[in-house]
Amino acid sequence: MAQPAEAMHEPDPPRTLDAFLADVSARAFRFAELGLRHREDALDAVQDAMMRMLAYRERPASEWTPLFWSVLRSRIVDLQRRRSFRLKWMLPAQADADDLPPDWADPGPDPSRRNDGREAYARLASALQGLPARQREAFSLRVLEELDVETTARVMGCSEGSVKTHLSRAREALQKQLEDFR
Repeated sequence: MAQPAEAMHEPDPPRTLDAFLADVSARAFRFAELGLRHREDALDAVQDAMMRMLAYRERPASEWTPLFWSVLRSRIVDLQRRRSFRLKWMLPAQADADDLPPDWADPGPDPSRRNDGREAYARLASALQGLPARQREAFSLRVLEELDVETTARVMGCSEGSVKTHLSRAREALQKQLEDFR
C-alpha cells in the first residue's frame, strides 16, 4: 500500500537553532560517549559543540546538521588527543569504571522491555567501542543518525567511497560480534 505523498518527504528542518540543538542533544551525547567512553567528557564535548554552533545561528537550517556533527566530531578528536597525551602514570589508578557499559535511561513501556533495551544497547555500545574510530563514526552517523553518504563524508572529512568502505567493514564486524545476540 502506497503512503501519502506528505508522509514520504523528509520532515522540515527546525525553524530555530535552539529547536535543532534540543532535537539533536541526546543523540549527540550518545555519539560522544561512544567515542570518548567517559560520561563527563561526552557532556563537555556536546556542550562545547552546541556553544560553537551559536556562532552559526544565521546560517541556513539545512547547513546545521552537517556543521554540528563536524564540530562535535572535531571536539571529540581534540579530547581523545588531549587524553592520550596525559601522563597516565601520574594519575591515580581507577577501578575500571570506563569498562562498564553506559547506563542509559531507556524510556520503555514496561520494566521488561526497558531491561531488554538496555541490554541490547549495552551490547551494541560495547561492540561499537571495539571498532576502529573511523568505522565507529561511519556507522554512528550513517545508521544511528541516518545522515546520507554525502553529509557523512563532509562530517568525517573523507570521500564518499571511504564512508562506504568504513560502513561496510563496521557492519561486517558488528554482525560477527552480535551474531549470538539475535
